Amino acid sequence: MKTKIDFNKRIIIKNEEDTRCIGHALAESAEAGDVIALVGELGTGKTTLAKYIAEGLGVGEEITSPTFTVVQEYHSGRLPLYHFDIYRVNDADELFEIGSEEYIYGGGVSVVEWADLCWEIIPEGAIIVRIAYGARECERVYEILRKEEE
Repeated sequence: MKTKIDFNKRIIIKNEEDTRCIGHALAESAEAGDVIALVGELGTGKTTLAKYIAEGLGVGEEITSPTFTVVQEYHSGRLPLYHFDIYRVNDADELFEIGSEEYIYGGGVSVVEWADLCWEIIPEGAIIVRIAYGARECERVYEILRKEEE
């Protein structure tokens, strides 16, 4: 049974299990060609959410942040996963040079950390997950929406 994603609502994440549930829900609803854009300050848990999306897709490998490689590919899940971290990318041209369009418009799911640093590569209809610090140290606030609703 697929978990329904509530768009345009703020969700309080109280612990890592809540993060796992959201990651799995995003993975369950993912289809080939989907882009999930993760936005948030340093340390808010973008990579942790990406790991749980991968887990939900059935990726068996260890997921690490591709900060220095920009993109990491995983093919062991129900769909290929292309995990981007564009924190160190200077501009969209740099992403186009590594073939980002082939990933983003390909047959897998692209998860893009720091997507707000290069919005022009994020297509219409992409799922955007905004992550902010919550009231307590362990809490996060998620807002999930579609790009065209921004």
